[in-house]
Amino acid sequence: MNDASPPPLRGRILVVDDQRNMRATTALLLRAAGHTVSEAATGEEALGLLAGGGVDLLLTDLKMEPMDGLTLLKRALEVAPRLQVILMTAFGSIESAVEAMRLGAYDYVTKPFKESEVRYRVERALERAGLLSAVNMFSGEFNQRHGLSALVGSSPAMLELKTRLVRVAQSDATVLIQGESGTGKELVARALHAQSRRSTKPFVPVNCAAISETLLESELFGHAKGAFTGAVKARRGLFEEADGGTLFIDEVTETSPAFQSKLLRTLQEGEVRRVGESTSLRVDVRTAAATNRDIELEVQEKRFRQDLYYRLNVVTLRVPPLRERLEDVPALAKHFLERANARSPRLRQLSDSAVAHLMGYAFPGNVRELENLIEQAAALAEGDELQAEDFPIRPQTRRAPAMGGGSPSLMEAPGTRIPTLAETVDDAERRAIAQALDRNGADLAQVAEELGISSTTLWRKMKRLNLRPPGDVARE
Repeated sequence: MNDASPPPLRGRILVVDDQRNMRATTALLLRAAGHTVSEAATGEEALGLLAGGGVDLLLTDLKMEPMDGLTLLKRALEVAPRLQVILMTAFGSIESAVEAMRLGAYDYVTKPFKESEVRYRVERALERAGLLSAVNMFSGEFNQRHGLSALVGSSPAMLELKTRLVRVAQSDATVLIQGESGTGKELVARALHAQSRRSTKPFVPVNCAAISETLLESELFGHAKGAFTGAVKARRGLFEEADGGTLFIDEVTETSPAFQSKLLRTLQEGEVRRVGESTSLRVDVRTAAATNRDIELEVQEKRFRQDLYYRLNVVTLRVPPLRERLEDVPALAKHFLERANARSPRLRQLSDSAVAHLMGYAFPGNVRELENLIEQAAALAEGDELQAEDFPIRPQTRRAPAMGGGSPSLMEAPGTRIPTLAETVDDAERRAIAQALDRNGADLAQVAEELGISSTTLWRKMKRLNLRPPGDVARE
């Protein structure tokens, strides 16, 4: 029961180009798509319009006189830090694109461009602007509570998660939180509760994988005195403890079909029956469930009830793995180091080399692994500034074919350096991008579409991996 796709966003766009015909044509195209468009012939004129506010996206030419597009980009972001910027240029070198991204541009488009390409990139930029605006609305009192401030990160993936969370928080819809181990699913559930109308009532978490099957029913539903051996007195279950608030059921796919049946009944009826009792009690509880498994596969394999899946999956919140938002690593590392410093007489700092080292790692253990690495380095490092060598990121052991063509076996060649996981990921990305470039030539928009990534991500990866499109020559 996933939400329907939202309609295309309509925004307020400022088009800047010293060539009148190009400026007018671009503005006409965007107005036809439903956007509100202003025009400026120079950078100074554009800055005057930006100072008045009310602009979501700046679409500017790179080669202009007397102020060029990169200078306008820098000054525009000083005036409006959350402004989205797309640069247009007839000189499509990697160097100018990467420099624009480094300075804060959202995207880059090469003239002459297709109408569909411009519309697509504008829609994506406005989508990001909307995410930033929605998250910024809750930067005051809400961030002082156990809410979005606990969800560190400003990457597009995290902004999308936060915006979706804010939208669903005010309803009582059951939420299914999906994500790998260590991504912070309970933090998301707490943020959901903190922003809801139930925030003054209890938030009660339970981890189904940490409780035996025989005790789980009693833990959630409670039991009567004498219901089983050891039940010396009646006990309220966690559903009753969470009355008026939120119950967070973690690792819900670890439960048995028999328990799932009882959980389904409670969610449908809004009633719990304690083990050993014949009467039911009404409860008013908002339920959030989480799993690190592919729950749809669990349903297909008959390990999880389909009707319970539909009951839980009214709204889905996906928590991205850390490898999909490596741009959040510096902020997360700083956050964890500040917490470590608060518990230590020594104040540590992160060196640039340490941050770069961490950002080159794929974090199979996600945010939890990063937290562990920071705490370990803060406890053991000799100096006050943490260096790359203070982080023992383990290399992956390679698999070699077994003798006789059997199953692969683990082995290390004597004297051979084993590549790290980050290097392995880089090699795979380099091959994939290089092959896509061979198929599509210099059409980087098509390369990005084929690889399923944004053009911004493609530019950054190509720069980091030292890749150029066929025939590219630096002309800036």
